[in-house]
Amino acid sequence: MANESSDVMARIEREKTTYLEELKDYLRIPSISTDPAYGSEVLRCAGFALERMREAGLTAQLLETAGYPLVYGEWLGAPGQPTLLFYGHYDVQPVDPVELWRHDPFEPTEEGDELVARGATDDKGQSFAQLKGVAATLAERGALPVNVKFILEGEEESGGESIDAFVRADAGARLSCDAVVVSDSSMFAPGQPSLLYGLKGLQYVEIHVTGPNRDLHSGTFGGAVANPANALAHIISRLRDAESGRILVPGFYDDVLPLADWEREDWARLPHDDAAYMKELGVTELSGEAGYSTLERAWARPTCDVNGIWGGYQGHGAKTVLPATAGAKVSMRLVPHQKPADVARRFREYVASVAPAGVSVEVKSVHGAPPVLVEIDGELAAAAMAAQEDVWGKAPVKVREGGSIPVVGTFSQVLGVPILLVGFGLPDDRLHSPNEKFNISHFYNGIRTVVRLLERAARG
Repeated sequence: MANESSDVMARIEREKTTYLEELKDYLRIPSISTDPAYGSEVLRCAGFALERMREAGLTAQLLETAGYPLVYGEWLGAPGQPTLLFYGHYDVQPVDPVELWRHDPFEPTEEGDELVARGATDDKGQSFAQLKGVAATLAERGALPVNVKFILEGEEESGGESIDAFVRADAGARLSCDAVVVSDSSMFAPGQPSLLYGLKGLQYVEIHVTGPNRDLHSGTFGGAVANPANALAHIISRLRDAESGRILVPGFYDDVLPLADWEREDWARLPHDDAAYMKELGVTELSGEAGYSTLERAWARPTCDVNGIWGGYQGHGAKTVLPATAGAKVSMRLVPHQKPADVARRFREYVASVAPAGVSVEVKSVHGAPPVLVEIDGELAAAAMAAQEDVWGKAPVKVREGGSIPVVGTFSQVLGVPILLVGFGLPDDRLHSPNEKFNISHFYNGIRTVVRLLERAARG
């Protein structure tokens, strides 16, 4: 690692326990944006992030939106130097099923090198590492080698509509920068840093099936009245071909950008092991679209998955009813150049065409995000890769990711600058699942990576 950062690195080593305790306080706030019952906690979390920015030495404020506030901070004391805009989110996923957690989801617990809590890796731990890298540099030197801006949102896990509207209205005024740095993703493997150049998009829908005007006795009315739960099962069974794994919605693949030959060749050389992958996940077989490898399906082919199903009696024992209603939540992960609104329309039309008689069906679009491919050439991308190699001791690999970060496409479109997707998590971090974790060593190395990025990005 270059000597010019040795003073800041020494400070990080001295203060890293304090940083970890601050992160634990951050994680204790149950900022679940998708559930209105937690609205006051989301606001409290925004206030926490605001105070940490100010303590770091940034000029910071809350920016009100139609939803939860954005937390914005800046330090612009390096005239003539590039400006990096750091992005993250302070909201988290729901914790259900809570009984599968080993500890209280909002009481961060150390298990060896792992810090277990909701939001640990997605995205409080990773974005807090960004802030602490800037804070350590300012505390040690009183200045930064480049200009920085931070923007944290509170709705990434519930659609990201507010930040999307803000970025488009701002049109690069407050948020003007030379690159956006996003740490909300995983490294390829332990010890192997990554620079992401592609994220899947998302179209999330709900299917609502309605039958009789009340629940009916399954003996008295069974066989005579259409069962909405059966109808829902029929609809779901028609979404994908069981043999090929192909999605059956007409026109679904029309706009899909095929994988380039160089991508398939590069990814085939990555040290991925299907057997180890299955063992870690506790499954005996992998499935998906025929003709593609596991990495190709996960990173660059579209998907259609049921995320939740409801209808009928869910309690203990038996209750013999035909439910009046049934429903499902479905996510479709999209790839370049698919358009969420177009996919939603095709899905709605297809579901209507395969729905059985005797029930009414409504498809509601919940939210969507476009897929993203970003350029990873140029001086700042090279600086990001060099910073990763400085800290991790290995050159990063260039990969795509199956997840979605809705605002990344908006940043790319509106700001027109490189998007540097530099994550510090791992594929086994269990994000969105019980016992989510973030490796403590990765939290510290994330801080160090930001310090080196600030150095590497400076001109002259």
